[in-house]
Amino acid sequence: MRVPRLVGLMAVDAREAAMAHGVLLAAPDRPEFHRAVVDYVVRQYPPPGAEVPRGAVVTVWFEFGEGEGGGGAGVREPRVPAPGGGGLQRELDGPRHPFEAITG
Repeated sequence: MRVPRLVGLMAVDAREAAMAHGVLLAAPDRPEFHRAVVDYVVRQYPPPGAEVPRGAVVTVWFEFGEGEGGGGAGVREPRVPAPGGGGLQRELDGPRHPFEAITG
């Protein structure tokens, strides 16, 4: 049997689709998953269309609800100047001219 596409479904619809396709659902981010109704599935594993045996467990994750998560990672903006291309770099400033002496 194949895993149904659950991403984008509300929890109640995801449970019904899983039951209709003969798979079980697990939701590690929702301990009260059996009570969830309007939370939307945002990720699933195994992916839709994967071949699994009847009764296999499909893990789903939901979007954060009101007042949940939010993180604190902040905005990811480009940093200026951009980081170098890698490799070891000299800790001191290099000379501006090839024959300029580096002084203390």
